[in-house]
Amino acid sequence: MVGCANLPMSSSSAEKVSVHTVSATGVGAEIGTIQFKDSPAGLVIHTDLSKLPPGPHGFHIHEKGSCEPAEKDGKMGAALAAGGHFNPNQSPHHGTPLQGHLGDLPVLNVDAQGNAKQNLVAPRLKVADIQGLAVMVHAGGDNYADQPKPLGGGGERIACGVI
Repeated sequence: MVGCANLPMSSSSAEKVSVHTVSATGVGAEIGTIQFKDSPAGLVIHTDLSKLPPGPHGFHIHEKGSCEPAEKDGKMGAALAAGGHFNPNQSPHHGTPLQGHLGDLPVLNVDAQGNAKQNLVAPRLKVADIQGLAVMVHAGGDNYADQPKPLGGGGERIACGVI
């Protein structure tokens, strides 16, 4: 085994995640997959999702690897067990994939038939950073700001997968 210390360690550079609908009562049907892959440009995210409402949707990595409902302010909420946006650097504000929370991803655009088949890039992330966390699709779009609504205005969590 002499000389093996210089060999690269085996690590995953790609993850494929099943994504499910979520509601205040639990995790629902699978609606597709998201593949995460390392690249020189950052984390490449390939979405293959269906049965979503058409239009733009907030899209984020969340801090805990759960899609289960949880209670907030005395009320059950969809996928609240996933916690907030992945933010290990304690950025004070939500933002774009270039600044703000590390979990802030590009907006997910869903076509008129309810499909999201896109390749997106998160330049500050790699697969190793997000393993064991959750990927979340929100009901509304994301304006990458905390105004006029917090966290880009994405609102309710409608789909989730554990990475």
